[in-house]
Amino acid sequence: MISFATVQYDDLKKIVDLNQQDDESKFDEWFNFDYSLSDEEIKFLKDLISVNKFYLSSYTEDELKAYLIIPLLNKVSFWLKDKHGWFGRPLVATINNELIGGLVDFMVAKGEENPVSPYFFIQEFKKEGKSSHPKNQLLAEMLVATHLNKNNLIRGAYVIGRNWNFVIFEKIDKNSYQYFISESFDCLSFKGLTQIYTNLQAIKLVYCND
Repeated sequence: MISFATVQYDDLKKIVDLNQQDDESKFDEWFNFDYSLSDEEIKFLKDLISVNKFYLSSYTEDELKAYLIIPLLNKVSFWLKDKHGWFGRPLVATINNELIGGLVDFMVAKGEENPVSPYFFIQEFKKEGKSSHPKNQLLAEMLVATHLNKNNLIRGAYVIGRNWNFVIFEKIDKNSYQYFISESFDCLSFKGLTQIYTNLQAIKLVYCND
C-alpha cells in the first residue's frame, strides 16, 4: 500500500494524471468570504499569537497541533448537523489498482462513529527525515476522498511551522486531476491569522453546507 505518511509526488503521478495549475483567482470566492470578527474572536487570535510566537519554531508536530492548530479549530467549532472534525482517522481506497491510504491528521466529514464523505482536510508539518512533504500527503488524501465521494472538488490546507497554504483539488475527468495552491499565510501575524481563521469559517459556514 502507498502510505500517506511516506507518499511522494511521483507516486501520485504514477497512479493518475495530476498537475498543478497557477491561478490565484481560483481562491477569490473562498478568501473573500464576508466574515466579521467579534471583539472576543479578535482577543482570541491575538492571544494565540502571543502564546506561540516565541516557541513555534521549535515545536514538534504534536506541540504545533496541541498549542496552535487544535485551539484554532476548536474556536471555529466544526460541529455541524451531520458532520464534524475528525483527528487521526483512517482513509483508504484502491485507485487504478493501487491501494493508497493511511491516517489523516484532520478532516471535516459526515459520520457518527466513523467518518464518511470528507469535505475538508488539514495536514500539518512533519519533522522526520523520511516523511513526505505535507503537500503530497494532502494531495493523496484529496485524491482518495474524491474517489470515495464520487465528487469533483475538495478543499484543504497544509501547515509547515507558521505558514499555512490552502489547496483546491479538482477532478477533470476519469483519470485526470488538477490542483491549485494559495499564497502562504503567516499564522504569527494578526493579518495572516485573521485570513486563516476567516478561510476556515468559510469552510464551516459555506462549503460544508453546500
